[in-house]
Amino acid sequence: MTKTISILGVTGSIGTQALDVIKHNPEHFKLGAISAGRNMAKLEEILSDFNPPLVSVQDESAVKELKSKYPEIEFTAGDAGLIEVATYDSSLLLTAILGSVGLRPTLAAIDAGIDIALANKETLVAAGDIVMNRAREKNVQIIPVDSEHSALYQCLKGEDEKEISSLIITASGGSFRELTREALGSVTLKDALNHPNWSMGQKITIDSATMMNKGFEVIEAKHLFDVEISQIKTVLHKESIIHSMVEFIDNSIMAQLGNSDMRTAIQYAFTHPKRIHKNNPLSLDELSQLNFKPMDFDRFKMLKFAYDALEAGGTLPTVMNAANEYAVGEFLAGRIKFLEIEEIVESRMTQHDNIQNPDLETILSLDARYKSNMR
Repeated sequence: MTKTISILGVTGSIGTQALDVIKHNPEHFKLGAISAGRNMAKLEEILSDFNPPLVSVQDESAVKELKSKYPEIEFTAGDAGLIEVATYDSSLLLTAILGSVGLRPTLAAIDAGIDIALANKETLVAAGDIVMNRAREKNVQIIPVDSEHSALYQCLKGEDEKEISSLIITASGGSFRELTREALGSVTLKDALNHPNWSMGQKITIDSATMMNKGFEVIEAKHLFDVEISQIKTVLHKESIIHSMVEFIDNSIMAQLGNSDMRTAIQYAFTHPKRIHKNNPLSLDELSQLNFKPMDFDRFKMLKFAYDALEAGGTLPTVMNAANEYAVGEFLAGRIKFLEIEEIVESRMTQHDNIQNPDLETILSLDARYKSNMR
């Protein structure tokens, strides 16, 4: 049966790679509703190629012109448009939109009984308890798209959760993995955007360089797999061939290997619980070695912040995420230096009075506050 896939964030890195998966597997997938931000040139390219039934854009002002160009497509806009896309009658919703703006539409899709292919990190970082509890209530699957969580998801398939010893999340180390902290003081934006292994959007590439991305993944793993914090480990693995591992109580370690190609994880989320053919095999005979190093929390402070936020619970992960979103935006705009990203995050986490068991409105209010300049 052909699955209808709707996509929040269709013009971004994950969204465009998801379209590639759909395009190359027309017998398995068709495109449902989509949302885009402000990249109208990319959106029009997509519309000419796919002709989706419903499209939401960020700015209402763009709708009139789009309707005149594509009269057969229904257009909508803004936050309400995101909800329309999320609740469109689909087999699966890929949430690849950037930031906490993805939270409300994800919850709306869950309430509509639509399974989620989750690529929006902020959804679980900011409101993991709310999202996962709602998914359990509605009997909705949350299938991870991040390569690390997809790897864990695959390794745990059919396993007894009582037999898990630890989840081991691998980290490439990002653009500056070979640099000392002292050397980080003079790195440039161009340097930071040059990831050694993966092709990703700007924000996630910066988050990889600071290691905040790995911190987000630790928090996501806690919510997705419901293990103790002490069971979630991170290790440096510069090749990005092993995407994550699971160690069991008998000391067996199961790993998922693959090329640095997000389409593999996207396709698995789309086909789960089955698999279909994909061209881009990993050539094991060409692998010379796989390197692993212990994680240095003094070197990668942002990862330590994430563990601290997860341990504290409540609204601290929300604040950490929002502060990071603000700081990365400032760095991308050239207004702060690289190491000031972590200074801002640490400062805002320290000044926050943590609130346990927050409701959605509290989370969204704090998110808006802490990702502003607060001046």
